[in-house]
Amino acid sequence: MERRHFLKSVAALSTIGLVRPAFSGTKSVATPAIASSDTSRRFVMTQTYNLKAPAGSRGQVKLWIPVPEETAFQTLLDLSFSGNYQKASLTANNRYGARMLFVTWPESTGPLEIRVEMTIETRDWEVLKDNQLADWLLPEQDAVIPEEIKPFLLATPHIPVDGLVKETALKIVANEKAPLKQARLIHDWVSTHMHRDDAVIGCGTGDVGEILKAGKLGGKCTDINSVFVALCRAVGIPAREMFGIRLGASRKLSEYSKKAFGSADEKGIAKISGGQHCRAMFWLAGFGWVPADPADVTKMRLTEKKENGDPAVKAVNDYLFGNWEMNWVGFNHARDFALFPAAEQGDVNNLGYPYAEVDGDPLNFYDPAAFSYDYVSTEQH
Repeated sequence: MERRHFLKSVAALSTIGLVRPAFSGTKSVATPAIASSDTSRRFVMTQTYNLKAPAGSRGQVKLWIPVPEETAFQTLLDLSFSGNYQKASLTANNRYGARMLFVTWPESTGPLEIRVEMTIETRDWEVLKDNQLADWLLPEQDAVIPEEIKPFLLATPHIPVDGLVKETALKIVANEKAPLKQARLIHDWVSTHMHRDDAVIGCGTGDVGEILKAGKLGGKCTDINSVFVALCRAVGIPAREMFGIRLGASRKLSEYSKKAFGSADEKGIAKISGGQHCRAMFWLAGFGWVPADPADVTKMRLTEKKENGDPAVKAVNDYLFGNWEMNWVGFNHARDFALFPAAEQGDVNNLGYPYAEVDGDPLNFYDPAAFSYDYVSTEQH
């Protein structure tokens, strides 16, 4: 099997000729406003694919694998892969800069194998840990939103910003004008009014209009954090999801739950095929992006069988407004967008999972065994 060593540093992507034009034209969206932690963690994520084509199919096979975005809180140090594929190349979507490894096989009658290894370094992103945002409690007058941020005020098919969404958002913020306080009101409303529903497949679809219309206010992380994003956008606060996967054990929040926020064995090895997790962030004029994750509050509440008023729930809610513990890696913040090259099925909801088509028909990426893929993460010490 051929083995390719794609990069030693993400910075090398623009110089070694492995990136298609879609990559070079991507604007750099604003980085986190406050530097992430000096303490880093390093993980090796090994992804093993042995795709299972439907019986009787013979056509071409295409696979898109999400690749982590480069930010102040995470760095992709190395990416290598091997397999019996026909072609494999690193590509990106121009609109969002979502990076992906695009892999093809000429037909689906034989083994469809690829093994991908990513070495990732992360640093906790803790904007509000020491209340550094006091100066942003007051509304910014005549705030200018940069062009690269404006898309995160717009509606998408799954993220409406008018109608019931706007009505709900305006009720939540009431007379509050300060964007940071508005975001906190929305975060607290979502984390207390919504609930995690483990019956939902995968991370959920994040169809905000349907969630609010139904009034049941349940779902998984994409559902819950997409509601936060839509409500923020509806009151003029740029916001977006980030789709990724948990890599290992929690250190910051493990005292509140041993299971809800990520786990690993005594050797730092975690089986993460079902560890996909969507987070959220919002943008403050003159400051930058701020992390949030009301969905994990609801997960902890369900896992530990606690109510909203419990001190542990309050502590987790306080931390997750403005802080992310980085035993997780984010792939991208793309929503309702076209893969590159485009999939035959058209735009995808998001790229938090791998996506594959056999002769134009998609495989079930929510089911690792049926797809099939296996993810293992090992923390390096």
